[in-house]
Amino acid sequence: MKILVVGGGGREHALVWKIAQSPMVKKVFCAPGNPGIAEIAECVDIDTANIDGLYTFALKQKIDLTVVGPEDALMSGITDRFREGHMQIFGPTKRASAIEGSKVFAKTLMRKHGIPTADFKIFEDIKQAKKHITTCEFPLVVKADGLAKGKGVFICKTPDEANKHLDDIMKEKIFGHAGDRVVIEEFLSGEEVSILAITDGNAILPLSSAQDHKAVYDGDKGPNTGGMGAYSPVSFITQQLQFFIEENILVPVIHAMKRENRPYKGVIYAGLIITSTGPKVLEFNARFGDPETQVLLMRMKSDLVPILLSTEKNTLEDAEIEWNDGASICVVMASKGYPDSYEKGVPIFGLETIKALNHVQVFHAGTAIRDGKIATNGGRVLGVTALGKDLQEAQKAAYGAIEKLSFAGVHYRRDIGAKAIYREK
Repeated sequence: MKILVVGGGGREHALVWKIAQSPMVKKVFCAPGNPGIAEIAECVDIDTANIDGLYTFALKQKIDLTVVGPEDALMSGITDRFREGHMQIFGPTKRASAIEGSKVFAKTLMRKHGIPTADFKIFEDIKQAKKHITTCEFPLVVKADGLAKGKGVFICKTPDEANKHLDDIMKEKIFGHAGDRVVIEEFLSGEEVSILAITDGNAILPLSSAQDHKAVYDGDKGPNTGGMGAYSPVSFITQQLQFFIEENILVPVIHAMKRENRPYKGVIYAGLIITSTGPKVLEFNARFGDPETQVLLMRMKSDLVPILLSTEKNTLEDAEIEWNDGASICVVMASKGYPDSYEKGVPIFGLETIKALNHVQVFHAGTAIRDGKIATNGGRVLGVTALGKDLQEAQKAAYGAIEKLSFAGVHYRRDIGAKAIYREK
């Protein structure tokens, strides 16, 4: 088989790494890829927004399956384009991807179909939104409707904060048209968790639990990012709780999408919060999470490729996944200044030394070749991912590997998985 992975970040590096291990796979291409991916796949210089270019390449190369990483390609209709040309592709259609592309759509869908989520109101007019917050209890949450690369959600402790973020989103248009509408919702307390499931539109195959660390600084301080690290599994997601999530959130949302004439195939990512009254949905994503994918694939014993293929063939109900008994952790090494402005082109040192380590993988997220050497090319640069017999061992291995890596201005959290380790003691 020949497989094309679309994207060029840490999630895509992890997908290529896992897919390349399959005995079914003869060759892996990645568009556009990155220097880390280039070590195990052939990188193709086609941007993820160039749907026609990707389709033409897949057709010419006789690609057997295309796997889509980033949400922007899904929202642009890459799945629709490939399916029209009878090419196999893993990922939801443009209409189905609205579950991530529009928070207004997702929240309205949940309310209509009884899927547990925070109470909310939707606004297109900034004056009405500001009037509404005078009647609210704080903290509250302000969300831009559209895609904002994980940065369009603001927890506001005071009316002044809420007004500022409304101005930024709706007046200053910091997220462009993604801020034409906002969702203002109640703040929920509890532990956050990511539960992903693969679905063919009928059956679902849940993956193991993972917990992301969104805030940029230790102790969950500072602004939200695309994710500074993750670990898997999450000890408080018991079998009973997992079953509840499947029965009350994952299965209902797939059925709801079908009833709304938006049949959903691919991976559905539920960002949940476990409140005192049970799990509630914070958001749905229409693709593999980043950095959750890195920790999940590190733990997955099963071959991923037959599972991806079974979604196209509608045979997912027969599929199973075997997991490593241990734990995995991913720590993101980021550029100085991230999630705000940051410098690119900073040389990275120590990557060769990591290759000798067992149970450690460095997934490239934002790297490029500059003057013949690997250098930084994004906010999130590397995802140092380790597997251990337990979370403590995995954490020790990941941070041990980080000590061998360096680039000027590097920033990373030093407490990824720490709360979970403390809780398990």
